[in-house]
Amino acid sequence: MGAGASSLLGQDADPRCATGLGNLPEDCAALVLMNLDPPEICKLARLNRAFRGAASADFVWESKLPRNYPHLLEKIRGGEAGRTTARSKKEIYARLSKPNPFDGGAKVFWLHKHKGGVCLPVSAKALAITGIDDRRYWSHIPTEESRFQTVAYLQQTWWFEVDGEIEFWLPPGEYSLFFRLHLGRPGKSFGRRVWSSEHVHGWDVKPVQFQLETSAGQRAQRQCFLEEAGSWVHYEVGSFSVASWDKPTRVKFSMMQIDCTHTKGGLCVDSAVIYPRGVRPERVSADGRFGKTL
Repeated sequence: MGAGASSLLGQDADPRCATGLGNLPEDCAALVLMNLDPPEICKLARLNRAFRGAASADFVWESKLPRNYPHLLEKIRGGEAGRTTARSKKEIYARLSKPNPFDGGAKVFWLHKHKGGVCLPVSAKALAITGIDDRRYWSHIPTEESRFQTVAYLQQTWWFEVDGEIEFWLPPGEYSLFFRLHLGRPGKSFGRRVWSSEHVHGWDVKPVQFQLETSAGQRAQRQCFLEEAGSWVHYEVGSFSVASWDKPTRVKFSMMQIDCTHTKGGLCVDSAVIYPRGVRPERVSADGRFGKTL
């Protein structure tokens, strides 16, 4: 049994055995890899020489790249599309599957390695927040708990409204949009995570209204109370679909609580995030470090 397993792997094979996976032609191995997710391709590349060679083939990785990937490269290269041919498709995929900031670092995107769509966080600094320039109500505070290293913090207001808009070459598929929010002000004390509830009030009186609209005419809206003080929460606004490779998708989104019969405060606005539908947004652990996007 053990000798048979070794023969299949093509390593330490019994010389009496004529063939094994180690003898598989690279083009056949490549056809196998084309049916796997990128993480599985990388694991199988460690199996033997045939899979290792096949795992570098351009046509394998081109099958994992979205058809509109040149537009994604333009986004991170400032429009220098002519340089896209200087890299192998494996290198291009590796680049696009890592976080790529753009628009001065206010936005970031990467390809999801399992779903194949784009993950796209938009920082609070790229959102239109009513009253953000009035330091009596709002301020930008630094924190390691944001991938953008800063969040917008609301002390108190009567009129709460946050609007955003983004146009991006999203690969076709289903997507969901969230706002990443935190009730209370996070911080650190003696190296440990702490948070202050000093200004938290008013969010249990009336719900916050969330809505989105796409350039294809899709709309979604919902409302909910903000809760779970002391934790980062992804509040889902809604889902939408992208059908075309040939044009960018524009998404407008907002959240508001404009009932002026009461004030509200103590809220951190980190970002709005677009993920392939079904992907669970990343969590932040107790020490402030990001977990994986699943």
